[in-house]
This record gives sequence, structure tokens and C-alpha cells, in this order.
Amino acid sequence: MSATLLPFLGWTFLPNLVTGWIQSIYYGFSIRAGDPKPQPGSPKYVKHRQRILFIVIVAYLLYTIYEVDDQLRRQGNFYESLGVAHDAGDRAIKSGFRRLAAKHHPDKVTASGDQASSGGHFVHLKLAQDTLLNPTLRFAYDRFGPDVLSWQHCSSIGDYLFQALGKFGPTYLGAGILMAILGVTGYLQWGRFWRYLFSVLLLLLEAYTITRPFWPPVLTNAINPALIRFTSHPPLLPFQLLALARKTTLSIFIALSQLGPILQPKPSPSTTTLPTGGINLQQLSRIEQITQGTDVEATRLLGLDMAPFVGDGDGVNDLKTKLKEWLVQNTIRNDPEVRDAMGKVMGRRRLGAPAGARIVR
Repeated sequence: MSATLLPFLGWTFLPNLVTGWIQSIYYGFSIRAGDPKPQPGSPKYVKHRQRILFIVIVAYLLYTIYEVDDQLRRQGNFYESLGVAHDAGDRAIKSGFRRLAAKHHPDKVTASGDQASSGGHFVHLKLAQDTLLNPTLRFAYDRFGPDVLSWQHCSSIGDYLFQALGKFGPTYLGAGILMAILGVTGYLQWGRFWRYLFSVLLLLLEAYTITRPFWPPVLTNAINPALIRFTSHPPLLPFQLLALARKTTLSIFIALSQLGPILQPKPSPSTTTLPTGGINLQQLSRIEQITQGTDVEATRLLGLDMAPFVGDGDGVNDLKTKLKEWLVQNTIRNDPEVRDAMGKVMGRRRLGAPAGARIVR
């Protein structure tokens, strides 16, 4: 269990940790001694870190897939144990068992330690033969793996399918509900389309694989022929394909959540936010609307105040004269700068006046 979860737990800290190491090493050999290195937080430093982090995330995604595949290979399967092909008939299976039983039967081994290990291997070979010779059990084994040997009260293909539905159904249902909640609440928006696409493809692949009497064509016509021709990798069984697809999909989900902040385009400051003050265009538009409304209201109130003087030219002129005097007396002369300037002027006039002269303010 711990070996299975270890690659996925590594997503929480390994990408950032490895990115920091690689960036330090990169600056160590790419920048001359004495030249300044990009400081953390600078645009150049952030750009380098994003590129390195992208490469690290993709590399760790590939490593996670390789780790899962390697674990499946080390576990083996009954066909490999008996040394027969995946489409072997009853005769080939019995022949393979007799050949290996003659070699690993406990009565054929003399040493006590070898006898114990050989006895366990012989039991495994016998279990493999009995499983593959039973058509119903072989159908279930090919699609659900060795776990079917511990499933109880299963005597038909329908029983095994119902048991598998109770085992894997809640997982898919819970994953779908979780993705819907994250989508509604606004989390993990970047890559949402790809998450839904991979989830649907995985669900269709699993449903097709476990409900058909034959292996999926993508496995028999594409994947296994490619593995046999170009690699030393043994052919995959349907349950191995599904296990690899499930864990690969989970790794892709985690990788997308970490690639999102890197690949998601950032908003341009020139179009959304002013560099000084942090006021966006929506706020400026709101302020402009309030200003225009205030101006219209002030004009309306001023018109109401001037209503008694409409058609009275002398009254309007007198009002203008009084307003000018009021502005001079209460606004301009009360201004500290104006008063300071007038004081300086009066001081110079007092200093330059002849003896006995009278200064009139």
C-alpha cells in the first residue's frame, strides 16, 4: 500500500524541491563568477523557475506512470507463471502446469529450505491452473485481477460483475461528485475540460472491458502488438491495463493542478489594473458614473437657485458682483498662501516707506 501511494505523495513536495535544486545548479554553471544572479521574485528568476518546474512536473508524471507499470510487472500474472500465451487453451495450460510441476514439486526437492519455497511455488502454479481452466473464474481474473480469488459467493459472471460494481462504483461516483463540487466552487478551473475528458474515457474503457466476452481491441490490436514488437515489455492483461489507466489518470489530474498556475495566462496590468493605486477599469468606470451624476445634480440645484432671477438682468448682474466679492473675501483672502503673499508685500512696502509715512491697508 505504501509503495503504491509513495509516488502520489511525492507530488506534494518533490516538484518544487527538485526545481529549486536544478535552478541553483543551472545558475551555478550558466552565470560567470562575479556576475549577479537573478534575485528571487524578479521577472527573469520567475521565468526560469516556471520553465524548470514545467519540465520537472512532466518528468515526474512520466516517472509515476513508469513506477506503476513496474509494480504491475513485478507482481506478474498466472499466464506468465505457467509460461503460456494469453489465448492458450486447456491443453496448453495443463501441459505448462505438468512441465513446471515436475520441476517444482516438493517431492522433487531434497533441501529443506528449497523444499519449503518450492512447495509455495507449486501451490501458486496449481492455483493458476485451476483459475485458468475455469471459464467463469478466468473471465473474472482477466478483468479484475487476483483479487477475485478472495471474492465470496460468486459462481457466475453476473456475480463477479455485481461484486466489481460494488467495489469500483463508489469510487467513480465519489470522484464525479468531487469534480462537480470543485467546478461549482471555482477551484481547479484550468484543465477542467481535460479532467472531464479523461474521466469519461476511463469510465468507458472500464465499462467496455468488464462487460465484453473478449479483450478490448485497443489492447489486442494496438498496445500489446506494439509492446511485443518494439520493447521487451510483456503483453498486458485487461486488469493490468485498467490499473495502469486509473493511476495514470490520477497522476494526470495532479499534474494538471500543478501545471495550471504555470500555463494559465496572467491578466495584463495595462488592461485590467493600473500599476499605481491598484484601481481597475471597472472601479474607474464606476467613479466616472458617480462624477457625471453629481455634476448633473449640481447643475439642477444651481438652476433652482437661479430661478428667481430669470428675466431680471440687473438682479443677475448684482448677484454676480456679490458672488465675486464673497469669493474674494471668504475664499481667496482666507487662503493661507494668499495671506502669506500679501503679508510679504505689505512688509516690503513698510520697509521702503519714508519716515513718518502712513501705510493704508
